[in-house]
Amino acid sequence: MTAIDYIIILAYLAGLIVLGLMRRSKSNESAGNFILGGRVLTLPAFVATLVSSWYGGILGVGEYNYLYGVSTWLVFGVPYYIAALLFALFLAQRARRAEVLTIPDRLDSVYGRPTAVAGSVILFFMTLPAAYILMLSVLSQILFGWPLWVGAVLGTLFSIFYVHLGGFKAVVRTDLLQFALMFAGFIVLFVFLLIDFGGFEFIRNSVPETHLTWHGGKPGLYIAVWYVIALSTLIEPAFYQRCYAARSAAVARNGIFVSILFWIVFDFLTTSCGLYARALLPELANPVASFPALAAKILPAGLLGLFALALLATVMSTIDSYSFLAASTFSRDIIWRIFKVSENRITYYTRIGLVLSAGIALTAALFFESVVDIWHDFGSVGTPALLVPLFFAFNGRRKMRSLTAFWSIITAGLVSFVWLMSGKLSADGVYWLGLEPIFPGLFISILFYIFGSKKRILL
Repeated sequence: MTAIDYIIILAYLAGLIVLGLMRRSKSNESAGNFILGGRVLTLPAFVATLVSSWYGGILGVGEYNYLYGVSTWLVFGVPYYIAALLFALFLAQRARRAEVLTIPDRLDSVYGRPTAVAGSVILFFMTLPAAYILMLSVLSQILFGWPLWVGAVLGTLFSIFYVHLGGFKAVVRTDLLQFALMFAGFIVLFVFLLIDFGGFEFIRNSVPETHLTWHGGKPGLYIAVWYVIALSTLIEPAFYQRCYAARSAAVARNGIFVSILFWIVFDFLTTSCGLYARALLPELANPVASFPALAAKILPAGLLGLFALALLATVMSTIDSYSFLAASTFSRDIIWRIFKVSENRITYYTRIGLVLSAGIALTAALFFESVVDIWHDFGSVGTPALLVPLFFAFNGRRKMRSLTAFWSIITAGLVSFVWLMSGKLSADGVYWLGLEPIFPGLFISILFYIFGSKKRILL
């Protein structure tokens, strides 16, 4: 990193502040405007904010790429394309037509307030950006040599600063810039690699054979489990928030279709660069640093700074998005629903929620040592608790009875949490019966639906 690279990064940070604070009006800070930006999200803005906010795990992808090759696509790519496609086909338009502000609003309208409150608490913890704060701290350590806690604190404070003032509109405007940067940085790196070293022949002759197999040396069952974990997309708050904010139901559905295409392109770029990293840096001590190390080896000054921005933009776009989701869940779905505060106080409590969620997420990020562990643990409890009740709140001719839905969320989440702890507390780290925690919770939730649902007329 040279002076010009750091100047580029500083210019990016200044640009985020300008974009985040522009066109801010205190005269129109209603809950709907602050949380959803007035429901006017166009197709380009929808795609940019969804693509960038849902791809924060860039260093984790680089690590897996370096270790296991093209199987990364079958673990972190294809399962999520399928899940996103299911969301577009079965949930996107229904979500937009529901004319609600948040996921618990829908739970409330279908199952009642107690179920909505239970879902709100789970969603709050699922939207905490702890994994991405940890990733930003690691990235700051790699790029700038900072201690992990310094990168975590400074990165979080900066990421939520403009969101605190500008709300969802600030998230969208900054996501447009971050979307462009994440693609530009990886395109530049890929082109340099292709020109300097050639294409597939170089890769095939330079990486382990397993790196070009579908499994990458991992058991097939391990890969199959990710196709279940990817179903968490169907309860993904970032998807619902953007669908609620879309200008129309068609924008919500088509925006996801287009986003899937962009994710495919970006995964091609990251997977290709990951293979080059393994070929050119075979003795890399820390695979999580594979992308920055590769860029430092290949790119000249200035373009190295651009690639650093690609990494920073990818992570920061997710931190600000999920911080805002956690904050709006705290204000609109917990405080408002439990204490019945007035609608005009929701913006105030959302800002309080930003500070609270940032503090909790920072603590979790410094406690956990692995980004994948955070994804796994939070998703293993939240997904089985909410997947079945939420999916059938929008679809089907049968719905759970109100009390059944409440106890389904509580029981399924609790069973998965206890199952998770069985592995954490055991000496060998093995879960009861050798089952991943997500499966017993999902089984319980499905039983609740089968035996506790009734026919209804879908509104």
